[in-house]
Parts: sequence; structure tokens; C-alpha cells
Amino acid sequence: MYDVVIVSGSPSQFSRSESVLKYIGVILAERGLSVRHVSVRDVPAKDLMFGNFNSPAVTDIAEDIHNARGVIVGSPVYKAAYSGVLKSLFDILPQDVLRDTPVLPIMSGGSISHLLAMEYTLKPLLSTLKGVPLKGVYYLDNQIDKESTEPILDSALISRTEKQIDYLIDKMNIEQTYR
Repeated sequence: MYDVVIVSGSPSQFSRSESVLKYIGVILAERGLSVRHVSVRDVPAKDLMFGNFNSPAVTDIAEDIHNARGVIVGSPVYKAAYSGVLKSLFDILPQDVLRDTPVLPIMSGGSISHLLAMEYTLKPLLSTLKGVPLKGVYYLDNQIDKESTEPILDSALISRTEKQIDYLIDKMNIEQTYR
């Protein structure tokens, strides 16, 4: 069982949202939490396309998410919503996979006009799966250097990210071993 499962909805291996999620995973690990990073790319495309609920990759991911004490879900914004491949993954996970689990939503997009994508698309999806969505963090593409191990460029945004991580940990009722 993992303390936190991070789910990346980016179909690109080297995306901004992916780099932020990896960075958050490092922070969590430094604080003594066990972390599993899951990507939509970990599931065979055929299983996603044809809704294979019994895929070994899907059942493995579902079990880890269900048993996690907290979940982070991140996606780039595409057409004012999360990625379609992320939706495909969540469509084949059990309906209550996030039951009573605190979930930190993370999104990145090209402009501030997509900020509401988190409120109107991602958070309702997480709620439908019985999760408890937290406030979340939205990153502008120009605030992220996807080539860096510390990808968040804006100090205020780093602070907001750390506060949301603290809030997630508080909701998970876990003592932090590193601060």
C-alpha cells in the first residue's frame, strides 16, 4: 500500500504537468511518504480504447488508488478540460475507487482563461468517483520549466504548492517525518 498515488493524465512523457507531478512526488518522498507514480501511458492504449475493465494494468492501478491514503491527479488542459486519455482511464476504474480519499487536483494550461477547467471538469470527475477534492493548483505553462528537477519557476506558486501538499497530508491524517 502506498501513502500517495499520483496519477498523470498527460499523454506526453515530457509534459509540464508531468514534471510538476514528479516534483511533488519527490517532495512527498522527502517527507517520508511512500509514493506511486501512475501515468495513463502505463495502460495499454487498446485497454483504454476498448474499456477493458479487467486489464492487469487497470486492476493494479485501481487497487493502489483504492488503498492509498491520498491521491494526486494531474492533467494538462486540452479544449478547456482534462485530457481525454485521463477520462478513458477513470471510465474503466471502479465507480468508488476514490471513496472518502482526499484528492489533490493539479492542472497546467497555456492561459489563465483555462483556470476554471479544474472547477468545472476535473473536480466533478473526482467527486463522481467518491473522492474528496481539495482546492488544487493550476499552473500556467510559462511558470513551469519541464527540463528542470525543480520545475516551478514562480516562488508564490511554489509556496501554494507546498501549502496544498501540507493540506493533503493533514487530510490523510499522517504524521510528517520531514519538514
